[in-house]
Amino acid sequence: MLLGLGNHSFEPSKLSQVQLVPNWDSAWVKAFVAPDPVVEGLVQQYIQQLAGEGWSVPGQGVWIQTGSAVIAQHQGNTPLPAASLTKIATTLSALETWDPNHQFETLIGITGTIENGVLNGDLIVKGGNDPLFVWEEAIVLGNALQQLGIRQVTGDLIIAGDFVMNFNTNPFESGQLLIQAWDAEAWPPTAWEQYRALPSGTAQPSIQVNGTVQVVPPEGVNQVSSWVLRHQSLPLIAVLKAMNIYSNNVMSEMVAEMAGGASTVVAKATQAANLAPGEIRLVNGSGLGAENQISPRAVTAMLVAIHEKLRPQGFSVADVLPIAGEDVGTLVARRLPLKSGLKTGTLAEVSALAGFIPTEERGPVWFTIINWGWDLDGLRRHQDELLNEIQTHWGVADAPSMFQPKVRLTQSPYQLGDPSRNEPFKGQ
Repeated sequence: MLLGLGNHSFEPSKLSQVQLVPNWDSAWVKAFVAPDPVVEGLVQQYIQQLAGEGWSVPGQGVWIQTGSAVIAQHQGNTPLPAASLTKIATTLSALETWDPNHQFETLIGITGTIENGVLNGDLIVKGGNDPLFVWEEAIVLGNALQQLGIRQVTGDLIIAGDFVMNFNTNPFESGQLLIQAWDAEAWPPTAWEQYRALPSGTAQPSIQVNGTVQVVPPEGVNQVSSWVLRHQSLPLIAVLKAMNIYSNNVMSEMVAEMAGGASTVVAKATQAANLAPGEIRLVNGSGLGAENQISPRAVTAMLVAIHEKLRPQGFSVADVLPIAGEDVGTLVARRLPLKSGLKTGTLAEVSALAGFIPTEERGPVWFTIINWGWDLDGLRRHQDELLNEIQTHWGVADAPSMFQPKVRLTQSPYQLGDPSRNEPFKGQ
């Protein structure tokens, strides 16, 4: 089976009369990986168009690939400022570090006793680096505390460990947000908006914390009377999906740091994608800064590696990328081939795009485009036009079943605020 094809090797429509033998000598495989002068010409015209608008030719990178065969490329092996395509390296590194179903754990404990709905003592939150702890999670966690009989806390809210709420990396401010989330009367409009996305009938917590927020190191919680709740994050694959849909820099920095930091992300991604040293150069896990540089070939290789990593577990690269026509985030206002899996990247002088587009003749086509220039809207428009021209040439098609996402953030078990991820603490 060709690298990155998934189940698609038995699904092409135009070649339905050809005997499909997964062998490098088969007619279908030869057709699939054959050079295509039309696509090569489209890429050359694309580069000439950018040059005609005044953009540096060496500053543009393109890589078009079907299966394991490169069809067209420009500056394909040259590391270029990749912006948020860096998050593809972070995604691959995360999948090399944890299982796709891995969950980050937040523990809730108490000091003192609970009597008649009052906790006479402190409430403790021991964070576990959950990158996607937001209003929905906090609201439903508050409901779980009320079910344990807590409606008032006479002491403080103590934050220990790495706890981030609503992407606020200041633990004191995250603690204040948590107190706010547990009292519906104090909700701002954004909290009400997210509450309305929860299932109908979800309760509105009403917990009063009389004290203040105290931040202590993880070892500062050894006086806890008992742990009472265990909160599990969304599975890692859903966390990565959300991170890439919204290109969230705080999430990607958290994930990269937990995976070992930028240098470890480079090492893991380079090895997993079978790349030569030097094609990935990162200073962080988010892509902020032109110092983060990746070659178009390396970006594409990482996408294929992600797909191959996920495929044995029934997932695909589509489960960690935004899907055109389905997801919002950074794809809003783009005119891209529907059902494509895509990751955008943007800096002040960089517009990048990578992923796969479905075609009838060649199946999923892997690609990476990195543009250096200041007219970001114009560069995006040209990217969209190139991909649509390629899809039109090879035929518009739906994504094959293996490239259709199973992870949808609005559906169980990947929905924010699922109460089943809060359970009474029963020991480590």
